[in-house]
Amino acid sequence: MVDINIKSKWILIVMSGVFSYDLNTELDIACKILRNGGVVAFPTDTVYGLGADVFNEKAVKKIFAIKHRSPALALPVLVSNSLQVGRVAATVSDTAQLLMKHFWPGGLTIIMPKASAVPRSVTAGGDTIAVRMPHHDIPLLLMDKLGYPLIGTSANVSGNPSPLIFEDVEAQFGDTIDFIIRSNTCYGGMESTIVDITSGVSIIVRRGIVSDDAIRNVLSHF
Repeated sequence: MVDINIKSKWILIVMSGVFSYDLNTELDIACKILRNGGVVAFPTDTVYGLGADVFNEKAVKKIFAIKHRSPALALPVLVSNSLQVGRVAATVSDTAQLLMKHFWPGGLTIIMPKASAVPRSVTAGGDTIAVRMPHHDIPLLLMDKLGYPLIGTSANVSGNPSPLIFEDVEAQFGDTIDFIIRSNTCYGGMESTIVDITSGVSIIVRRGIVSDDAIRNVLSHF
């Protein structure tokens, strides 16, 4: 359960009438909430995202409930460094390392074999996991402070538009999420490209900001 005192501290800051944006304070509050199994919204290089502890089954289920998302749909994971990849992926192949080197941080999501420590609810019961390093300081700083990866899914109720500003996150979720990092710095870019490398052949699952040609060009030098 999220510590009410943490949330109350933020409410008092806002109600005091002397509100000023302090990223370090927001990151500290977000970390405490995430460590207590809460859900936090934050800006990314595409849209506002919802984050939760990827290793906390209750927190993962909370994401599904908040979004009204089918448990048959896997959740993507965000990392802030290569060491965190090893915590969610059972193996990191040479192909994965090459793609990470060229396209991270950025708009490429890589599907890899799932590590056993990751709850199966994250991957909808599957043996693979979708991993990305975002090109945005706030989620990277947040995960560095936490020391572990996060669920990183769009901050919208399933079927609704994905928000670019925190006011739209509030409008969709109200008090059902525990905290919002209030920095309207989403870049609003294209969605990430998803590539599955688990079969030994790189397969584009979803086209996005990283082009097929760019991926082929990198892999052709492998």
